[in-house]
Amino acid sequence: MMQLHFYAIAEPGKPGPKWQRTFNTCWPAYRDWLQSKSDAHTPDLKTARAALKYYMPEMVPTYKRLCKLAGADKLAARFLTGFQPPGYIGGCSQAVLTGPRIQLVRNYDYHPALFEGTQLLTAWNGKKVIGTSDCLAGLLDGVNEDGLAVSLAFGGSQEVGKGFGIPFILRYVLEFCSDVPQAVEALVRIPSHMAYNVTVVDKHGNFKTVQMVPDQASVVTDAPLATNHQGWITWPDNARFNQTVLRANFLEERLSENDLTAAKLVSAFLQPPLYNFRFQEGFGTLYTAIYDPAEGTVQLHWPHNSMVQSFDNFREQYQFIDFSAAVRPQVPAPAVAMENVSNGNARPHPVESTGTALPTTDTSTADNRADRSEQPATSPLESLRQTILHQGKTSWFRWADFWSHWWK
Repeated sequence: MMQLHFYAIAEPGKPGPKWQRTFNTCWPAYRDWLQSKSDAHTPDLKTARAALKYYMPEMVPTYKRLCKLAGADKLAARFLTGFQPPGYIGGCSQAVLTGPRIQLVRNYDYHPALFEGTQLLTAWNGKKVIGTSDCLAGLLDGVNEDGLAVSLAFGGSQEVGKGFGIPFILRYVLEFCSDVPQAVEALVRIPSHMAYNVTVVDKHGNFKTVQMVPDQASVVTDAPLATNHQGWITWPDNARFNQTVLRANFLEERLSENDLTAAKLVSAFLQPPLYNFRFQEGFGTLYTAIYDPAEGTVQLHWPHNSMVQSFDNFREQYQFIDFSAAVRPQVPAPAVAMENVSNGNARPHPVESTGTALPTTDTSTADNRADRSEQPATSPLESLRQTILHQGKTSWFRWADFWSHWWK
């Protein structure tokens, strides 16, 4: 079954036993992933700690506390720095709704089995933060009590450079920044090891989208939306798979509507092409979030569930999400030609879809299990797909690395 067990957990102070339980649940899968990817380019613990101290020194006391709670060996201690993790990709769409009260709406697109499924209320460094957990110490999106909200979307590049995993950077931004100018300064200063589009908004109505590129200077833009490319398409296979241009054009049209409301925008995010049903292929929408930084609230939406949280009224709770109930027979949307398409500057042209399917999984990060029935795959990926399968299954970290076989 395509299911998700989602938990909202409040630990409004220093990291403690609740974070420790999350670590103990998720760490075995992360450890397997890290061990499968270790090579000569993996930094040692000393290098990783030095990078954390240099770029995010304010996080060092929290880092030490996390390591103590985790009983961290060298591998866990290196991972918790956030420096130079293995490459990984996702999907995601995000948009800024301006008006009397600015709001940030986003879809997180990934595989249910690779998702921690945890929303955390914390105050690790004195500032309350509500966010969606990733990599144990990082965040996929979130808001802080000063009225700053942030979310990420994969930037569509094959390049992997020297830097931090983006969830760790987002955690830092929400821990130590209070508005968009401060957030932008941090995003420009701290290197990301992969390409990401990071959108930040604050309660004053400011917003920016920062295009982070490994080993290059980040580009700060006024774009009110982001999907999974940065200007020209540089990875056509991936762009066709996730239909990034189609989603960007759709968002651009929605944001141009004169009568657009938060409810209408959220409704659009819960429908194709923004909402994705390809859960077994690693591209299903795991949640839709709407952040209101002025009110200090976050709403999480699924097709048949919802959750509303705030700093004034945060409730620990559990949601069981059955994605199979959301899946319906689809009329495939046309794939799009990606050559020489710039974000917002040109329209895509229909081309034949590749029809690619990815392997299924047999383990998970946080007891989130995906449907294990096989999906057909077509050439030219079938031979590659078979090389990473074993008896019809593959471990989650091998599945997560599937697209990396196409990287430079």
